[in-house]
Amino acid sequence: MTTTNSAAGKPVAGLGERRGVEAEHAAATRAMFDRLSGRYDLMNRVLSGGVDARWRKAAVAALGPLPEGPLLDLCAGTLDLSALFERTFAGREVVAADFSAEMLERGRARGITRRTRTVVADAMTLPFEAGAFAGAAVAFGLRNVARPPAALAELRRVLKPGGRLAVLEFFKPVGAGSKLFYAAYGRAVMPTLGRLLAGDGEAYRYLVESTKGFYERTEFERELGLAGFLCVRGRELFPLGVASLVVAEVPR
Repeated sequence: MTTTNSAAGKPVAGLGERRGVEAEHAAATRAMFDRLSGRYDLMNRVLSGGVDARWRKAAVAALGPLPEGPLLDLCAGTLDLSALFERTFAGREVVAADFSAEMLERGRARGITRRTRTVVADAMTLPFEAGAFAGAAVAFGLRNVARPPAALAELRRVLKPGGRLAVLEFFKPVGAGSKLFYAAYGRAVMPTLGRLLAGDGEAYRYLVESTKGFYERTEFERELGLAGFLCVRGRELFPLGVASLVVAEVPR
């Protein structure tokens, strides 16, 4: 389902409808996040009731023991996950990559990281060597990528043997309860709060529509397998499948 049009300078919500307009979708999405950067943290806390911080902690904890080496926070936004990496994995280099320079700048200005290096980069063409990272995490960013399978292939490439990936995401609702929740929340709550707190109700309508236009969790897990990941496992973090965590490993 799509309510926006990249040809009109707005990101396209449905994966299938991005084919042929990937560049336009990417540019529109980047511009949207640049625009939202100043209010992004406040909106996250309000819209999730503060539980998004617990979800990130669960993702970092799920990585478990890792090989030696740096860590990658992809679609890093304002560096919440990077800060958790620093606190959890003492002494490791952390790299935060995002295609929105404004989001990364906002993250640096918060002063919540000390040893994180920020890189402006597209998830589909990462500027890192093969096997550069011991672990990686993505928090609520892959559904905005023009071609998620390309991003998964890149994550597989830059992770070393034995490395692990944790993905937090809002996957396409499956059950009747989930669909009703997203319909109500997306039609009224998200756009209203987005308009009041961020001055951009349409952007937050897109964020809900992008969930409905993304993979179901089981579909996403299959995509990880196709990208070459093993030991793929997922679980819900919130009732009705609102948020889920999927973890995968690179073959040794």
